Amino acid sequence: MARFQPDGWPTVTPRIVTPDAEGLVTFIKTVFDARGELHPGRPAELRIGDSMLMVSDGGGQRETYSAFLYVYVEDTGATYERAMAAKAVSLEAPADTPYGDRRAMVRDRWGNTWQIATRSHRD
Repeated sequence: MARFQPDGWPTVTPRIVTPDAEGLVTFIKTVFDARGELHPGRPAELRIGDSMLMVSDGGGQRETYSAFLYVYVEDTGATYERAMAAKAVSLEAPADTPYGDRRAMVRDRWGNTWQIATRSHRD
C-alpha cells in the first residue's frame, strides 16, 4: 500500500498559525525541549517527544489559529517553571488530578493553552 503521509509523521498533526512564528518556536523549544527549526516560506516542523507540531506565520492572513494542547512531560513542575520563565501566564499551578496525572496549565503570549502533565501512577 502506498504511503499517504511523510515517513515519521502521524496521521493527524496539530498546526498553530501565528503572526510571530519565530517567537512561538523559541518558546516551544525552550519549554518543551522540542527539536526542529523554522524555515522561511514553510511551517516549522517541531518534535516534542514522539509527537509532531507544525507552527507557521500567518502569511498575510488576517486570522490566526491558536491551540489547546495536552502535553505529557517527564516533570510537570520543571516544565511549568520553564514556561513561567518564558513569560507564560499560569492558569493552573501543578496539582494532582483524580485520574492520576500531575497537571498544570499555562497560556503563552500567542494565545495557546498548554496543559502540562505527568502520569503520577500506573493504571
